[in-house]
Amino acid sequence: MIGPELAPEAVLRRLELVVLRRLDGLLQGDHLGLLPGPGTERAEGRAYVPGDDVRAMDWNLTARSLQPHVRETDADRELETWTLVDATASMDFGTGRVEKRDLAVAAVAAVGFLTERAGNRLGAQILHGSGPRLVPARTGRGPLLTLLRTLLGLPRSAPGGQPALADGLERLRRTARRRGLAVVVSDFLDPPETWRRPLALLARRHQVLAVEVVDPRELTLPDVGLLTVTDPETGRRAEIPTASPRLRARYAEEAAAQRAAIAEGIRAAGASRLTLRTDGDWLRDIVHHVAAHRRLAATGTPA
Repeated sequence: MIGPELAPEAVLRRLELVVLRRLDGLLQGDHLGLLPGPGTERAEGRAYVPGDDVRAMDWNLTARSLQPHVRETDADRELETWTLVDATASMDFGTGRVEKRDLAVAAVAAVGFLTERAGNRLGAQILHGSGPRLVPARTGRGPLLTLLRTLLGLPRSAPGGQPALADGLERLRRTARRRGLAVVVSDFLDPPETWRRPLALLARRHQVLAVEVVDPRELTLPDVGLLTVTDPETGRRAEIPTASPRLRARYAEEAAAQRAAIAEGIRAAGASRLTLRTDGDWLRDIVHHVAAHRRLAATGTPA
């Protein structure tokens, strides 16, 4: 649907049609539909449950009821969303329906079209091998389409000298000064210990949604004999004897451990995690993610 065989304008038309007609109908609600969470207007109080932010404690209500209570908030009418889009060399890979970079554009399109309302603003920090790029936060459909065109028009990152995800997170934290929604779209292949703290610092001020982009060949190896692979980050080539069951099993174990470490790093940072696969249905995955978070929000259960 968003593959390289289509011209950028055709890709934009398809993305807009899919998001506005399919996702918007399935996810009707307020502008925080992708990640329900707090706003700034004080609303009703409710009983405290483990996991609630202690800064939301309503001490007057607690004293009157003799039980801990928190004060909920209603969502702002205006939302500022910032995206950090990983466009480094490792994202220029895909063995499924699309490449990882195509899936990243689809994720940004979903965020943009679903939050594009009167007064809502969307901006982006783009992590690319040629250097960081800033797209200022603006309102309206025009700036959103400009951002998507920018992402679609990015050249492939040359091997070597790729920027670190941690640097992009720190740059986003300095840029996004107003409380809002921060969406980080990446494969998170940098060691988690390098980006966990910057992600946690970002989550202290913003709601953070980490969109993890995965290709099936990063999880398992097929039995195709001698396979020549190239590391997109460094350009180094290697030959892998995929006919070896022991090698394929070890690869799968290491890949599972890597993904578990990524998931734990995102959780420890206080961010919400959404995994999109190049061989999957990204529309379905987004819908399932939103539905799950809305159920948790309705019951007062922390995500």
